Amino acid sequence: MNKEREIKLSSNMEDYIEVIAILNKEKRVARVKDISRLMHVKNPSVTGALRKLEKNNLVRHERYGYVELTSLGEKIARDIQKKHHTLLRFFTLVLKIDPVIAERDACNLEHSISPLTLEKLTKFLEFVKTCPENEIPEWLEHFHNWMKTGKRDECSKKRSSISSST
Repeated sequence: MNKEREIKLSSNMEDYIEVIAILNKEKRVARVKDISRLMHVKNPSVTGALRKLEKNNLVRHERYGYVELTSLGEKIARDIQKKHHTLLRFFTLVLKIDPVIAERDACNLEHSISPLTLEKLTKFLEFVKTCPENEIPEWLEHFHNWMKTGKRDECSKKRSSISSST
């Protein structure tokens, strides 16, 4: 069994890993005070979370020092970020959800999406992406129009004729 599969993290602990990865990327270092600020929690809460993450070999942290992800922590952070990015792209590009709402929803759902659903969602986005640039598949345009107007168009008529002929 893989080491990362043995570790069951709460969504809160996953958020800490994600924030540490973001800080390391943006600022090159993560500090307790920066994690605290981004997560809207007090420093002692961050310190407690770091202890738990250290026990699982996901971070290294010396008291009053920088916080560093271990290689396992980095892998988990990449997995979380991939989920987040995939959900965010689906919500904004396909469903046309406002980016602020899409960001919040992606953050919430990234913790509970199954590997199978993520894989299929990723493949769906890759499929849509293979369309020529700036060309939305006809069925997706029909969907967007339906979402805007509430009126079904030719797409639903074609589908009805397919359903009745089978």
